[in-house]
Amino acid sequence: MVLGCLSISSSPSGEILASPTNSTTLSLPIRAGTFASASGTPLAPRAARSLANPAFTLFFPWVSNQTPSVYWGAFILGNIHETPHAPPWDTQPIDTFESHAQKKISILQWGQRWQAYGEYFNFDAALMEKVRQRGEITLMDWDSSDYGVSPKYDQPIFALSKIINGTHDAYIRKWATDAKNWGRPFFLRFNAEMNGDWEPWSELRNGNSAGQYVQAWRHVHDIFAQVGATNVTWVWCPNTEKSTTIPLEQLYPGDAYVDWTCMDGYNWGGPPPGWWNFYDIFKPTYDHILQIAPSKPMMIGEVASTENGGSKAAWITDVLTVQLPQNFPNLKAFIWFNVIDYNVDWAIETSSSAQAAFAAGIALPYYATNDFANLDTWPIPPLR
Repeated sequence: MVLGCLSISSSPSGEILASPTNSTTLSLPIRAGTFASASGTPLAPRAARSLANPAFTLFFPWVSNQTPSVYWGAFILGNIHETPHAPPWDTQPIDTFESHAQKKISILQWGQRWQAYGEYFNFDAALMEKVRQRGEITLMDWDSSDYGVSPKYDQPIFALSKIINGTHDAYIRKWATDAKNWGRPFFLRFNAEMNGDWEPWSELRNGNSAGQYVQAWRHVHDIFAQVGATNVTWVWCPNTEKSTTIPLEQLYPGDAYVDWTCMDGYNWGGPPPGWWNFYDIFKPTYDHILQIAPSKPMMIGEVASTENGGSKAAWITDVLTVQLPQNFPNLKAFIWFNVIDYNVDWAIETSSSAQAAFAAGIALPYYATNDFANLDTWPIPPLR
């Protein structure tokens, strides 16, 4: 058994055109020993080029069976897909994204800050159920901040000391109780990217101090435990590490308070920090997190690449067909950040080649589709 295959054919220029369906093609370079016929016989580059549009199969020998291993999904903004509304309030952008990816997502990432202009946001069971009925699992970004405040990192009412001293306990308890009453599993990514300096829960901002992030996390988690909201799967998610970020050991709440670990990272391209491959962006932080929490499954909470500075299509192909299956075995979920943000072209639709590359890679059975409408296990387990 093999992971999966793509239908591919040769072009007169000696490239391989790979396609998960008849509607998408992706150009890939031919290398000796890389390609095999449907019977499994290796095809050398010259032999492959000499065939007149042969149909054969691309195998990924480092994965040994067809069982889905990784949840996958996206954070999707409606403005990419010609609607002012974002999922899950409007599901049309999900449908459009899935038509471009040519596969259904298994996770929908969406977010909720605690307040907007001083008014608390409640847990929305109807929206959570809307996502579940599509067969998707919610990955909720739950941020202790207010939509109406700028700069975001300067919000004294959400200083970590305010969470620790109980200022927001009534709200947290109600939200947790409503989550418990809904009674279905979901991922909760609480106060992510805490090791940077751009969020109000950073220990480098907002009057916070060292040690308070862990105290605040444990305080919130304890309230959920008190009300019996065990259907929540807690996701601890720093940004990929740099010389200026807070050491992760200082920020990890402990195995009893975390179900999945996580990391966010991007290929920004262009001027410094420049074009980076996936391995170099994520591997140091991946290894560090495994040292801190070796027993926890890990996900990528945000990832994307720009077109600026290299081949986005080749970058995506490397991620989906090589890096995730071969070099990051403890990564059990990933989320593509499908937006145009800060004028950076993160979405898969920024070029036909990038979109085709994503569709070709995500077509592999390694990546699970939307089969989770009846999921009733928590904490949510990795697929294998």
